[in-house]
Amino acid sequence: MATRSSKRTLEYDIVEPIGKRVVIRKDDNKRETKSGIVLPDSHEILVITGRVITISKAIENDEDQTIRQYDKVLFDPREAIPVELEHDNRLFVVSIDRVLAIFRRSDKLEAPKPKAAPDGDGDAGDTSDDV
Repeated sequence: MATRSSKRTLEYDIVEPIGKRVVIRKDDNKRETKSGIVLPDSHEILVITGRVITISKAIENDEDQTIRQYDKVLFDPREAIPVELEHDNRLFVVSIDRVLAIFRRSDKLEAPKPKAAPDGDGDAGDTSDDV
């Protein structure tokens, strides 16, 4: 009688959120502030940043949602569900309601206002009183 191994190793490489959820890869924890203060390991930050790596079809098809794949977001991790797909466990399934902000770069650069230059014909700005 042949015996087969009942253990099968399944390796998944895609997480597809269902409903109004996104998958976010958490950014690395910063353990030092800009001023040089080193934070202890037990310091828990209640709101963290990350990159959206996958969005659900419900969000993708909703024209009112502005969140897109690869957006950098600020999210509340308290109700985020960790996904053990990567060895460092930085993936979270997050409800869209727990995404607090989206970081965007402004594409609009204010054009410098042109300075009033003389016409070169002697009359500054065509203020003639010709009748």
